[in-house]
Order: sequence, then structure tokens, then C-alpha cells
Amino acid sequence: MSDDLYSENQQLRRQLKAFLSQARTNEQKMHRFQGQELQLIRLNSLVQLVNTIIYDYRTAFELDVVTLTLVDPSYEFQHIMEDEGVVLADHPELSFVSTVDVLDAFYGVTAEPQLGIYCPERYSFLFPKVKITLGSVALLPLIRYDQLIGSLNLGCVKPERFVDGSATDFLQRLSAVVAICLENAANHERLKRVGLTDFLTGINNRRFFDQRISEEIMRSQRRASLLGCLLLDIDNFKRVNDSYGHRAGDKVLKEISCLTKQQLRATDVLARFGGEEFSVLLIDSDETVTMEIAERIRCAIAELSISLDDGRELQVTVSVGVSLYRGGESDAGPLKAAEEQIDHADQALYRAKNSGKNCVVYFGDE
Repeated sequence: MSDDLYSENQQLRRQLKAFLSQARTNEQKMHRFQGQELQLIRLNSLVQLVNTIIYDYRTAFELDVVTLTLVDPSYEFQHIMEDEGVVLADHPELSFVSTVDVLDAFYGVTAEPQLGIYCPERYSFLFPKVKITLGSVALLPLIRYDQLIGSLNLGCVKPERFVDGSATDFLQRLSAVVAICLENAANHERLKRVGLTDFLTGINNRRFFDQRISEEIMRSQRRASLLGCLLLDIDNFKRVNDSYGHRAGDKVLKEISCLTKQQLRATDVLARFGGEEFSVLLIDSDETVTMEIAERIRCAIAELSISLDDGRELQVTVSVGVSLYRGGESDAGPLKAAEEQIDHADQALYRAKNSGKNCVVYFGDE
């Protein structure tokens, strides 16, 4: 009987030792996770956040690969990262889907984390361009306000690393934290860009332009100076979107805004007026200088070759309408005068479009 009690006691000691060892391991994991969690929460930059998730998590949690798939129907995340100088092609661990349908179908109604042996036929789209052979994976849906915004995908070469049903609470917490941080970072970027800046191109928006033209009209009235106004419209822009896709159309808008800005003086104002139309204010610019700048912009854009993501080259042209405000020649208020100058430039632009496009037309010319 005593031998049986001794053996049972020894077995209980071994079990207790194993439990304590596992508890210490879990405590270490929790401390490590809390450190990573605090680091994520402190980040406002979307680029830094994505880098932390993809690269730092791989080291912190001793993983072989971490990938992130984001739902990005309007290319918002991609625009933000490209504007920060990120070359997306250099980061195959980061991928985007244009609709949520694929992830919805994958995770199903419950949208629970999926753990288990790696199955290439089912999971390869979440691990694009991964060259190592994975043994097991943990796939975590990223959800905000009951909507899937992406998927965080953890991979390991060991088949036993992720087992169905294990560490589910921990992984659900991880996915919730990542989803919240992604949303917060995106909102932070949006706040930086809204108000007076066009999100896509990074230049001034229509609201900023409307404020500035009224201010410059008042300045011209006080000093009896000249103010040039240009309206630029990309020719056949709908055809670009239809033939090459909206992603290509967005790139055209960004390239043209950048090139136009290079043709202007430091004192001039460039804004996205709406859609494929841009507006320019030329401060203290007479008719000759205004027309020269307008023609220089038109020629530079006509000579521009835009490289698309698929390797194709695209060329576009613009039509330009020009008007000139002469301070002191009108007693109209600044708002009325601003509306008239924009309207004159718009009428000139309309004539440029009807004159074969890819040309500059001055409002005063008949």
C-alpha cells in the first residue's frame, strides 16, 4: 500500500512540476504578448504598424512567416503606404483584396480563428510567394463592427505548433488588438489628409482652392495686381479607367498632379478641383506668363509616359482653360469675383475640349 502511495505521490509531483513549468511558459508568453500589444497601441503610422505586425511578430512569437491580408476596395491602404514611400512589391507578406467576399467565404458565418495543418489548396492565397514549406498555420480574422477588414496569418514549419482548438482565447485577443490598431492607424492617416488636402494625390483639395482664390482676389483688389486661373481636365479619362482599371486611373491622377506641381512657381497654388480636373492659381501673373505656364504644363503632360503596374506604358493629354483677373477693374465682391473667374476658366476649358482637346484656350480669345 505504501509503495502505491509513494508512486501516486511521485506522479502527482511530476504533474505539478509540469503544470508549474507550463504556467511559467504561459506567463512568459503573456508578458511577451503584452509588450507587443503596447507597442502596437502606441503606433499611429500605418506603415510602422504593418511592419511591426509582419516582421516584429515573426521574431517575437518565433514564427517562420507572418502575412497580412487587408480588404482594400478603394485602394486606401495602398495609397497611404505608397505616399509614405513604401514599394508594395518589396513586401510580398502584405497583400490586398478588392472585396471582402473571398475572406467571408473562407471564414464563414462564425468568423473564428482557424488552426491546423497547412493545406496549400485552401490557404495558399493567404501566404503568397512564401517559399518555405509550412507545417501548421493560425489564421485570424480581423473584424471591426462585425465587418471583416482582413486576415492575420501565422505560419510555422512545425506541424504541431498550431493545433485546432488550442490557444484560441489568446489568438482571438491578438486578432482583436491588431484589428483595432489597424483601424486607429487608418483613421489617423485620414485625419491628416482630410480638410484641405486631396487624399489620393496629396495636393490641395477644392475646399482649399475656394478659400485661396477668394483671398487672392481680395489681395489683387487691394494691389490692383493680376491673378491667373487654370482649369486642367484629363482628356478621355473615362477611357483610361475602362481600359486599364481604376488603379491605373489613380496612378495617372497622381503622376499628373506631381508633374504639374513641378511646372509651377513656389507662390502658385495647385488643387484637385474634382474628378479628373485640376485647378491652378498663378499669383501676380500677366496674360503672357499665364499662357506660357499653361502651355508648359500641357506639353510636359503630353510627353509623360506613365508606367503601369503590369508593365504597360500609358500616355495622356490635358485640355486647359485659362482666365485672368485684373484687380481694380471690377467692384464685385471677392466671392462673386472668384465665381466669375472660375466660370471664365471653365468656359475656356469647354472650348478647348470642343477644339480637339490637348490644347490651351484663353477666355478672352474668341
